Parts: sequence; structure tokens; C-alpha cells
Amino acid sequence: MLRVDIITIFPDFFREAFDYGIVRRARGANLVKLEAHDLRSWTSDKHHIVDDRPFGGGDGMVLKAEPIFAAVAALVGANRREQVPNGRRVILLSPQGRRFDQALAGEFAACDQLVLISGRYEGVDERVAEALVTDEVSIGDYVLSGGEAAALVVIDAIVRLLPGALGSETSATNESFAEGMLDYPHYTRPPEFEGLSVPEVLLTGHHAEIARWRREAALNKTRRNRPDLLK
Repeated sequence: MLRVDIITIFPDFFREAFDYGIVRRARGANLVKLEAHDLRSWTSDKHHIVDDRPFGGGDGMVLKAEPIFAAVAALVGANRREQVPNGRRVILLSPQGRRFDQALAGEFAACDQLVLISGRYEGVDERVAEALVTDEVSIGDYVLSGGEAAALVVIDAIVRLLPGALGSETSATNESFAEGMLDYPHYTRPPEFEGLSVPEVLLTGHHAEIARWRREAALNKTRRNRPDLLK
């Protein structure tokens, strides 16, 4: 079973997020255990302060290093990157991180435990990235209000790759990015709709011709929408 622990200042954000679709099915089949933890639980002051003003001045607040280090130590048994046991990853969700993609989702899905750190405000004390986390990950070149939404994206992408999570064993291997390009177009009934027709080859039942058409259609769609993937 994959264990995913989320460190956040808004644990209620995840209260119902895992009760739908494939993630719910995977939880019910004991393929994954998901738990959101309140970062404030690892503070020592009476006000449970987790942020402070940045050194050098500037806008906003920065999440403090101390409670994050304490949280990871409690969840993983390590407070330095080099001490994190094999099969476990400590991941900081950040706009400055490595781009999250299908290949990285596959890496994470093969782990025993993932700890996702959700940033907030102006960011996280850089010592977390320098000395604690094994991975700094971004879901795209834009800025969100916090890492909670990014955590949901990462979890959904990973869970669907767990063996047994999808209804078909080949579903994950036939999706976009599985072979370095986008998925082929899909059609269903009716065969004609408002003058728009389903490609004739898909109605023939000729599996080899259908497979050939699908690959060419996938290549064409990738050239049109994501030519960078073909490089």
C-alpha cells in the first residue's frame, strides 16, 4: 500500500476531496492511504505560529522551517534529505520545482511513502528545499495561492498508476504521455451528430487498421497541440 501524507495549514481542504472516483476506489481497495496533517501540530508556541516575515524585507509571509522539519521527522523518521529511507520521498510543492509529468508520477507511484509539503503565502523557508526534501515539484509555470490544489493534482496522477486502481490493466498505458505523445481522439455513439461523423475506420472492426489510424491521429494531435513532446 502506498502511504501519502500531506503537510498543510488547511487540512480541511482535503476533507471530501478523496471521496470520489478512482481515488476513492483505490482507498477502498487498500491500494493507498491518504492523510492530511495540520502543520500547526508541530509548533511549540501557544499561538501555533507557522509563518514569519522574510529576512531582508519584502511582501508577504514565509512558512517557517522548524515546524516543517519536525513534521517530516515525525512522519518519515528523518530531518535531513540524506536520512530519508529508500522507497520514501519528501516532496515540496513549489513554483520553483521540477515540472511534474507522467514519468515523475510513475516514479512516485512506485514508492512506499510520499510526504507532500503544501507551501503558502510567499513560500517556504529555503532551508527546507536545501536540506530536507528529496524533490521540489511544480505542476506548471503559474502561481497558485497554495500547494493544496497542486497536491490533489499530484495524488490523482499517481493513484491512477497504482496496479488495480483502474478498471483495465491497459488504461494507464494507453493514455496521453504514456508513450511520449498525446492520446488518440475518442468517439462514441451516435456515429453522426449535427453533420459531424465518426471516422469510418473506427466502425470497421478491423483492429490493425484501427490501431494504425489511432497512432497516426495521436501523432497529428501531438504535432498540433504539443509539438514540444515530439522533440
